[in-house]
Amino acid sequence: MRLFAERGIDATSVDAIAALSGVSKATIYNHWSDKEALCLEVLSHSSDLDGGPPEIDTGDLRADLKAYLTYQPKPERAALQKKLTPHLLAYSARNEAFGRAWRARVIERARGQLRKILRRGMDRGVLPATLDEELAVALLLGPMMYRHIFAGAVSIEWLAEGAVESFWRAYARPVNSPTRVRKRQDLSLK
Repeated sequence: MRLFAERGIDATSVDAIAALSGVSKATIYNHWSDKEALCLEVLSHSSDLDGGPPEIDTGDLRADLKAYLTYQPKPERAALQKKLTPHLLAYSARNEAFGRAWRARVIERARGQLRKILRRGMDRGVLPATLDEELAVALLLGPMMYRHIFAGAVSIEWLAEGAVESFWRAYARPVNSPTRVRKRQDLSLK
């Protein structure tokens, strides 16, 4: 992970990986078909070690969304991720198959956790039952990816606060709104 973060995926060779790990190239190729497969394994392993944001349900959906978006792994892992993410984004843009595999193995878990929070809001009537989950995930995670692209040019707290508040104004329903009551009645008739 350190080599990929420091050099980028393109500039990291299997020779360098073998030298740093103290094993032969043959040993590496015995376990992974190529450096992309090894990189995906490193990313998956790193993601599993981190575990991601803890599951939060404080009863305040807006606060839960902000907590999810501002989650940071331990400082040493966060520093590596900060260096690695721009390389991953660029490499994924140029290598479509790698990008699909990265999204499926690593990114989809984070998207799934966010969808779970959104569904909880829909179930509780705080968000409309017709909310387009994919659009909602894109609206909330997009600003956070922007931060990664520009290497932390803005505060994560400021960006998460702005993303959630903008999303909230666009989609959240007042607790006792007629829309919420009507949807509950419609559901009971089915």
